[in-house]
Amino acid sequence: MLRTIDLRGRTLSSAELLATVPRAQAARDEALATAAEIVADVAARGEESLREQAERFDGVTGHALRVPASHLDEALATLDPAVRSALEDAIARVREASAAQVPPPAVTELAPGARVSQRWQPVRRVGLYVPGGKAVYPSSVVMNVVPAQVAGVSEIALASPPQRDHGGRVHPVILAAAHLLGVDEVYAIGGAGAIGAFAHGVPALGLDRVDVVTGPGNNFVAAAKRAVAGLVGTDAEAGATEILIVADDSADPVLVAVDLISQAEHDEQASAVLVTASEALAAAVEAELAPRAARTRHAERVAAALTGPQSAIVLVDDLAAATAFSNVYAPEHLELHLTDPDPAAFVHAGAVFVGPDAPVSLGDYLAGSNHVLPTGGQARYAAGLSASTFLRPQQVIEYDQAALERVRDAIVTLAEAEALPAHGEAVVARFAPRQDSDPA
Repeated sequence: MLRTIDLRGRTLSSAELLATVPRAQAARDEALATAAEIVADVAARGEESLREQAERFDGVTGHALRVPASHLDEALATLDPAVRSALEDAIARVREASAAQVPPPAVTELAPGARVSQRWQPVRRVGLYVPGGKAVYPSSVVMNVVPAQVAGVSEIALASPPQRDHGGRVHPVILAAAHLLGVDEVYAIGGAGAIGAFAHGVPALGLDRVDVVTGPGNNFVAAAKRAVAGLVGTDAEAGATEILIVADDSADPVLVAVDLISQAEHDEQASAVLVTASEALAAAVEAELAPRAARTRHAERVAAALTGPQSAIVLVDDLAAATAFSNVYAPEHLELHLTDPDPAAFVHAGAVFVGPDAPVSLGDYLAGSNHVLPTGGQARYAAGLSASTFLRPQQVIEYDQAALERVRDAIVTLAEAEALPAHGEAVVARFAPRQDSDPA
């Protein structure tokens, strides 16, 4: 099912290696243009635009865009007890891991009377997106809401698409997860339109614009974040999911195959890539994929993802070449099925799963880590969602006059060097004798 990219016997520069990376770039480019139009329309027409989008994309009309409290109450009351227990376990684990992401305040004493304090301030208001098209993602409610709460965010709004099968309501399991976490501002809005609504606000719905937008989604949701960047803060563009597995002869081909399929079932644009120096393993994985993919519930979707241009088996000469390829690819999810894995060598990845008993599915639900991660190569410079996404480092500067006097001459010198003499004069004025102004 997977095409093969054979890089053996070739010495490639980083740029040449990047050109071999399997990604569906055309789909991403198309999504950006469409998402920008949707966001602009929401900014211009607000609720009217959102209702038109709900009818066009979700097949829903006349629904409540702002979810009534009664819908949240009903959803939690009817939630399967086993699902509730699993969600509560996930919440506890993600909360504990997220707490470790909040840096403590720090004070640096540069000299007597010269102090710089570093503190971390939460943003005031956030908009969290939870996808709901091809699957139901209460886990994404947990992954978005918990780190925002841990960071100290005071206002949390959540959006998820209206469901035709539920009379235009947000899926009840998503509503129940929101209610479990105490989130009561919920909107039945999907896709790029939800991102635009968060960024611009929709007064008719009582939806105030937010400071930060986060959450996973398809390529259109990821592209919409790019369209609103600068107007609001965003997390990384968590678009169509990616899994890259680096494996050697010790890997179990069954486990490699099921893990590739597990991510392919998200979306037709999902990326599933195996990188190995073992031709035997590659053949064994390929043999496992077709029958297993055919038996899974979303077989058609899985087949589309695995046969798409974004998925492949990449054959390389050795582990060093596999490592280099992975670091250029910068996957959302990286699994290491190796005899002697060295996670430190894999510097570019949203999250690294080490060993056969740490599948991506663990991270999706109950590892305690966050599953909202950068896609499309952004792991080279962007981080996954965490408490720090909702925090701003802020410096507080406190100098007394004696401390300022010790650096007065250096400030004046640098101000003159930059042709900004008033900067130096503002310091010198603090040491000049003052005369009382004449009240007359």
